[in-house]
Amino acid sequence: MRGDRIRQLIAQEAARLMYVEGVSEYRDAKRKAARRFGLEKSLSLGSHLPSNAEIHRELQRLIAIHEEKAHPERLHKMRCAALRCMEMLAPFRPYLVGSVLTGAVTAASDIDLHLFAGSSEEVEEYLRSRNIPYESDVVTIRQGGEFIEYSHIYLEEDEVIIECTVYAPDDIYRVPKSSITGKPMERASITKLRKLIAEADPANV
Repeated sequence: MRGDRIRQLIAQEAARLMYVEGVSEYRDAKRKAARRFGLEKSLSLGSHLPSNAEIHRELQRLIAIHEEKAHPERLHKMRCAALRCMEMLAPFRPYLVGSVLTGAVTAASDIDLHLFAGSSEEVEEYLRSRNIPYESDVVTIRQGGEFIEYSHIYLEEDEVIIECTVYAPDDIYRVPKSSITGKPMERASITKLRKLIAEADPANV
């Protein structure tokens, strides 16, 4: 029972870190929250660590408590910004993923897009030809026993960061697993996002 209580407290603290302090990754929020309980040895084994799904539920609870009125407008605004960016990047078959799609957005949330291109340079040249400012980076992620590098391109609209991960063209048929559910990641095409926006009245979401 004590272990379950510690697990719940860590989930609540991790959600608070994401909501109040803007920690964007579940893994980072989880580890930072765990250290506040001084249980480094047992926590390193994961015995008290909550799942990402547990933290996600706590985050949604905080949003519902503190942003009953502000949240629908923010979500609508961010989805519209995502749609404009996706329409601009249509040649790269963009998909919206993450919090702007699931609805668990906070003031610190960014917009996450997946793009599909032969190379990140192809996307960058496309942006340069349209005089669209951007920044780029390479992020290394461990998958199984190997490390894989992904190119990330960062745009900005209305002070919101849009993070675009560039995948190979054939990867569009391989849907990544969600870090929250462990199931295939939910993602939205331009058509699906347009439908979501049209169906959601910001005053009544």
